[in-house]
Amino acid sequence: MTSAVGPAARMQIARGLIELRDRAELTQIQVAEVAGCSKATVSRYEDWTDRRRVKWATVKALAEACGGNAAEVAALVEMAKSQAAAGWWVGNPAVPEWLSPLVSFESLAGYELVTAPTLVPGLLQTRDYARALLSGQGLTGDRLDQETEARMQRQTVLDRGMRLWVILDETALRRQVGSASVMADQLGHLHEAGKRPTVDIQVLPFTAGPPCAPGQFLILGREDERDPRSSMAVVYLELPQRGVYLDDPDDVAAYKIMFNRLRAQASGTADTADLLTTVRQEYLR
Repeated sequence: MTSAVGPAARMQIARGLIELRDRAELTQIQVAEVAGCSKATVSRYEDWTDRRRVKWATVKALAEACGGNAAEVAALVEMAKSQAAAGWWVGNPAVPEWLSPLVSFESLAGYELVTAPTLVPGLLQTRDYARALLSGQGLTGDRLDQETEARMQRQTVLDRGMRLWVILDETALRRQVGSASVMADQLGHLHEAGKRPTVDIQVLPFTAGPPCAPGQFLILGREDERDPRSSMAVVYLELPQRGVYLDDPDDVAAYKIMFNRLRAQASGTADTADLLTTVRQEYLR
């Protein structure tokens, strides 16, 4: 009935319960009355910094009291049940975008470290690049419009000062997504993004040899020295149909070491800017 959850997992459960309650326009007292618990319990489950064990049955009762549909309730219960494991899977297409762990973590993260071996990551994509990419993955009509817009909305986290550090393989620059014009605009956008004080972009050129840490992953986190409970870090591994999140400290530390190795192997920001300009000119010919 109980699960020991990490801070990243706890954040996602709390955010989901808050979103459901806000949507239902209910107070914590009203939810407590329907769920058969105290207001203090509702408050605790909505506070992601609370490190006490959670009961999946209580998560279920609170979600149902807020009018969550079957998919939403099941997603939150599954997260509460599975958090004792080293990581947890997500990928239920019936779950709404606001319940996406990635969106939750980015909304509170202070930094994001990204490796991108084949494609430009979502936070740095132009609208035309994102649309061409999603179209190539089979999306059409309203779904294509919605997913493109959702990707653009994700990028607003950069406007609040979140630190972004991206390591792009040269493959991502040369893999054409959309027309040559779309790619030229995309590389120009990367060049300009790299000038922002909170954004660092490095390219791992073909001449650097094989990457010392293969694969695609991202690390999100926040550090709060005044209140360590508000600190968290999580690794996200993206797969074709779903993703896996890891918030065990040892896992996060291992991926941070891999990221730092890639950072040391990749070109510096000046050489990266030169390569972006060179490849962009090739698309403009």
